[in-house]
Amino acid sequence: MDYTIKNLREVEDQAPKFGFDQVQEARFPYRDLEAEATGMAFHRVKPGQRQGFAHRHKQAEEIYVILAGSGRIKLDDDIREIGPLDAIRVAPTVARAFEAGDGGLELLAFGPRHEGDGEILREDFWSSEDF
Repeated sequence: MDYTIKNLREVEDQAPKFGFDQVQEARFPYRDLEAEATGMAFHRVKPGQRQGFAHRHKQAEEIYVILAGSGRIKLDDDIREIGPLDAIRVAPTVARAFEAGDGGLELLAFGPRHEGDGEILREDFWSSEDF
């Protein structure tokens, strides 16, 4: 077949496997969609929560599109307010993480898929001054 259709809510939520299910959902549908080179993710950050980790890449530029809700994104040391239909391009080496407002935050991420390209940054990405 030359196409694949899959509802993103039917893709397995990976957050519970990594202990982040209290703060978010994280669905990576590239296998379900049979994508060869395109990476995609659907994230839902629960109301008033921050993603379980920040990350950056060596090579992969990403574009995020906010579908619903509002909140903030931290890009290295810059924090920006975000809301529905905001599109955000992030260069590979910029560390990034999302924080949901009171209504939660739903977003899509797109970029080239490079196995082993991502670096997870867990500790102290959001400082106490970022509240």
